[in-house]
Amino acid sequence: MTRKSRGHGFGTAPVFLAGISTILGAILFLRFGYAVAHTGVFGAFLIILIGHAITIPTALAIAEISTNLKVEGGGEYFIISRSFGSMVGGTIGISLYFSQAISIAFYMLAFAEAFTPAFGWFQGLTGIEPQTWMISIPATVLLLVLMITKGADLGVAVLWVVVMTLGLSLFMFFIGNSSSASPGLDIFAKVENPDKFFVVFAIIFPAFTGMTAGVGLSGDLKNPRKSIPLGTLSATLAGLVIYIFVVIKMAYSLSPEELAADQFAMSKIAVWGPIIPIGLAAASISSAIGSILIAPRTLQALGGDHIFPFATVSKFLAKGRGEANEPMNATIVTALIVFVFVAMGSVNFVALIISMFFMITYGFLCLVSFLEHFAGNPSYRPTFRSKWYLSLIGALACFIMMFQMAPVYAFLALISIAVIYWSLKRGREEEDDLSAMIKGVLFQLTRRLQILIQRKQASVTLSNWRPSFIAVSSSSFTRLAPFDLLRWISHYYGFGTFIHYIKGPLNESTQKESKEKLNQLIKQGAASQAGIYVDTIISPSFKTAVAQIVQLPGISGLENNSMLFEFHEDDESEISRIIEGCQFASIVDFNQCVLRSSERHFGYKKRIDIWLTPGDYRNANLMILLAYIIIGHPEWKGCEIEIFAAFEKAEMSRQVGRLNQLIEEGRIPISQNKVQRMPWNKRAKSYQSLVCENSENADLVIMGFSLNKVTQEKGEFFKRFKNIKEILFVRAGQKIVISDG
Repeated sequence: MTRKSRGHGFGTAPVFLAGISTILGAILFLRFGYAVAHTGVFGAFLIILIGHAITIPTALAIAEISTNLKVEGGGEYFIISRSFGSMVGGTIGISLYFSQAISIAFYMLAFAEAFTPAFGWFQGLTGIEPQTWMISIPATVLLLVLMITKGADLGVAVLWVVVMTLGLSLFMFFIGNSSSASPGLDIFAKVENPDKFFVVFAIIFPAFTGMTAGVGLSGDLKNPRKSIPLGTLSATLAGLVIYIFVVIKMAYSLSPEELAADQFAMSKIAVWGPIIPIGLAAASISSAIGSILIAPRTLQALGGDHIFPFATVSKFLAKGRGEANEPMNATIVTALIVFVFVAMGSVNFVALIISMFFMITYGFLCLVSFLEHFAGNPSYRPTFRSKWYLSLIGALACFIMMFQMAPVYAFLALISIAVIYWSLKRGREEEDDLSAMIKGVLFQLTRRLQILIQRKQASVTLSNWRPSFIAVSSSSFTRLAPFDLLRWISHYYGFGTFIHYIKGPLNESTQKESKEKLNQLIKQGAASQAGIYVDTIISPSFKTAVAQIVQLPGISGLENNSMLFEFHEDDESEISRIIEGCQFASIVDFNQCVLRSSERHFGYKKRIDIWLTPGDYRNANLMILLAYIIIGHPEWKGCEIEIFAAFEKAEMSRQVGRLNQLIEEGRIPISQNKVQRMPWNKRAKSYQSLVCENSENADLVIMGFSLNKVTQEKGEFFKRFKNIKEILFVRAGQKIVISDG
């Protein structure tokens, strides 16, 4: 977003004046007496405390973020959009703009209320019954015309006069005394049948929303990094002190009944009563001026960022006038919105709406600050630093209080935000605003979790084993069987890393190929909804690639513990290098799994056969556990596991009994009638024949293997069982327990 100039080159004073004149606004003069009457001094202090638990963290967040950015026009919108991105920033910016624009109407309605004490006199003099709209509408027209023709220079000049009037009215209030006898200070005194605390809070909260008023002048400040933090924090703290003393003065001077009966109760305390309506008028007009100064600039900044769907609309709103880039067109649009809400005439309705949207804005500002703290991004280097927990408290307080104040309006506000975001997102699918910040947050979470898991790894019992597989393949896009098997294993119970092997030296050509293949893998993973991590590796040989892979740290924080290799039944040339890979995996105590795939591709996924022999004493637990994990995937729903116990007849009863006990204690969902006794006489029938006769129709057969024997016979074992399709050969490199005993 470009800017023609640094605007008017204002200093810190306009930021402070815009903030303090809005803080000391209509609510202070019209509703603070009501708050003290219905909640007592203690309750009023609590309202101030909760309100500032929201506004102070927000002010600190603004101060912090503004010192990390080159702040231009748009104030709060600029801070949010440059931190959250254009779509989220645009969403909050639009809601912020409406709250700023509608607040102008609220302040003009309050300005008209300042004249109600004179309505009786006017009616007696003229015979005409006055209405507040007779004042609010002409005053709004006059003010908007002046701002359109004169711009920010007039607004800032008027602010000085208004703040001086405010100061005088408050001074005369503090030195005055009520005509009635002072009731003394009772911090718990309140009227009978008072309004509920959160009802009162909802009415009072708009008083606390003014502290960011000066931020909207960011495009007209000489040094925003200095002026925004200093002006905003000064206005917030000054307002806090004044609020506390006003509450004490009211409670000391008038009874709760007197405070509740007259919205101009401050007039009874001031040295000169009429100064309070004058102060109210000044406060209202100053707040309106503050909002008129910032609302069009927010809209202008939104147009400058091309947030709106039509380029002509954005261009029209972004257009400024003169060297100071006055937002002429944006001011005209703002004027139309203001007239609509002034015509409504309901102060309470307008106040509640703007409170909701201000809450959302403040909540997201605090959330930005918290996330930036948590993400630990080196590019986030503010010269002023708040504390992460203050930002978190501010964000939570905003969202909680929204629903405490008015749940229906809170839901409507959030729904409006969602609708705006959805509208902006259409046609901008390539933009991913939150990715950088979320990536930083996830980085910090995984970093801390990985360290925690590593420290706790030594205390993990054998029965708590979970799979952390690495699959490596050079045929990742032509044979999907290993990719699918890995995603089934890592669906819920474990973690999987799929690595595409690229043969050759590391150079520009192989590195380029690596990036292309990685993008393909990412798309493949997304298309299959695979919850696995994908990567590539460049190495001169498969053997050296595996040697590198087995030394990789676990991506999930869980140490890798298993390797998955694969070859097709029609291509046995890869068996020799797979055996070498198994040998490397064995060195680091990895479990080794070798998948022999076929064109059948796991068939209907309804039956898994497990074959156990006397040589599978160590492999049995891993084989059973892998079968159980695989059928936990939705694609294997309804699959049944059958176990074939191939033992000598003399050993059969003992081995099957041991197996049934293992299944029962391990709570594996395999019924005893699914454990098939296969008396096996090695001299009478080969193991190969036994398997082929019984598992020809299985969708997956799992059987154990001995690495020493496979190495000695150069992989002949993997080539057998010709009429069996998918076979997973398993060797346990670790001791795995599936029972509690």
